[in-house]
Amino acid sequence: MGIYSTVTEAVTEATGLSPTAFFTILAMMVVVYKIVCGMFLGPEDFRQKPQKEPIQIGDITESELRAYDGSDPKKPLLIAIKGQIYDVSSSKVFYGCGGAYSMFTGRDASRALAMLSFKPEDLTGNLEGLSAEELSVLEDWECKFLDKYPIVGRVVQPSNTSQNGDGLHIHHNDTNGHQQQQTKDD
Repeated sequence: MGIYSTVTEAVTEATGLSPTAFFTILAMMVVVYKIVCGMFLGPEDFRQKPQKEPIQIGDITESELRAYDGSDPKKPLLIAIKGQIYDVSSSKVFYGCGGAYSMFTGRDASRALAMLSFKPEDLTGNLEGLSAEELSVLEDWECKFLDKYPIVGRVVQPSNTSQNGDGLHIHHNDTNGHQQQQTKDD
């Protein structure tokens, strides 16, 4: 008991507090320290996490893009802006199911972003009728996406198909937007 007596006397002499009060205050300080430190980023948060190579989707239609809305956890989360498709999987908190911006996932959200709108009817790539200010807002969004997310493809118009007597003719746009025709004979 010699050590205990020495410690309690030293605490009382140095602090003017009873040992019970001193150790209660010390325990509270440790708890407050842990809570405050937990509110900020730790050193492990600054370590670079290995980046997964984004999956290149290529050219897909708007209806095909809808399959990447977060409903299938095996597929990446994709959003299109002005026809460019971005992989936003690194921000699942925002764009995944239940996230604040999940309604944009799997869609061309150009008009909604330009108008700062969450209306379902604005979830389209149609930019007709937007003001210069709205187009500027969209450009800002596009710059943010370019800085943060990889481009994995682009939205293209669906192919037009027609059947005539000599085979199936498929019309599609090439990379320059020129219409091409391909014939498949049965």
